[in-house]
Amino acid sequence: MPTSRTYGDACGIARALDVVGERWALLVVRELLLGPQRFSDLRRALPGVSSNLLTDRLRELEGHGVLRQRRLPPPAASVVYDLTEGGRELEPIVLALGGWGLRVPLPSAPVHLSVTSVLLFLRGSLRPSPQEPPATYRFELADQVWTIRTQDGRVHIEPGEPAHSHAGLRSDPATLNALLNGSTSLAAARATGATVVTGDEAALRRLLDSGRRRES
Repeated sequence: MPTSRTYGDACGIARALDVVGERWALLVVRELLLGPQRFSDLRRALPGVSSNLLTDRLRELEGHGVLRQRRLPPPAASVVYDLTEGGRELEPIVLALGGWGLRVPLPSAPVHLSVTSVLLFLRGSLRPSPQEPPATYRFELADQVWTIRTQDGRVHIEPGEPAHSHAGLRSDPATLNALLNGSTSLAAARATGATVVTGDEAALRRLLDSGRRRES
């Protein structure tokens, strides 16, 4: 059942936690940072939450004005969940929390890594050169397609097929994460069959290497 628990504390921190402090609530917000998601998408991204508990969290967050339901136009006509303007204001808080959490040891295996999680890491860690012309990439992760655009030294991510792309990558979240943190190479990922590259491979390599160039 949806919770109505409260800290009964007038502090703004406590009042915020009354809204987003329940288990799974902020992870639902995380999954919506890059665009709307269907209930089935959220269940796949959060395999540790039951359908009933996810339904409760969505209902609570909707009731507090953090997210809303809407129906996509045909031919999709699917009901999706999307952040409201107020919900979107949680983005820097969630990202800051994620940065702080990197110092916490990983949980015991097996661990799960959602597509949104690794794409948020990609967006925050890569810094393509501002001198490079704009480029568009097609990423396919766990049967979901994303458009990655670089322009003026920034990375933009949105769900769906790009109209055109300079290069494409098909992989899984764990392998992409390893490519981004440098624990594997593109050649090694391709050799194992975990990753398929299409189009301009040199451009894709420059994109993936831009985070390490920034750290050097």
